[in-house]
Amino acid sequence: MHIAIRSIGNSKGVVLPKILLAQAGLEDVAMATVSIEEGAIVLRKPATQTRAGWANAAKAIAEAGDDALRMGEFGNAADADLSW
Repeated sequence: MHIAIRSIGNSKGVVLPKILLAQAGLEDVAMATVSIEEGAIVLRKPATQTRAGWANAAKAIAEAGDDALRMGEFGNAADADLSW
């Protein structure tokens, strides 16, 4: 497949066909990371941060009142004998 490189002001740009973006998993992505690898321009989906969105999800669960312990409180059998 050949794609035209177009002038955009002082820069250059390309328009990527939707099918090409879909095959790369980039069809619904607003941003991509770009790098040069062995003379090729490479686009990739940006990596999502570990645990991204967990804080908001936990907050929503707490606000809905659905954050009760599933197994209840429990300790070790010998805990009552311990002195602190």
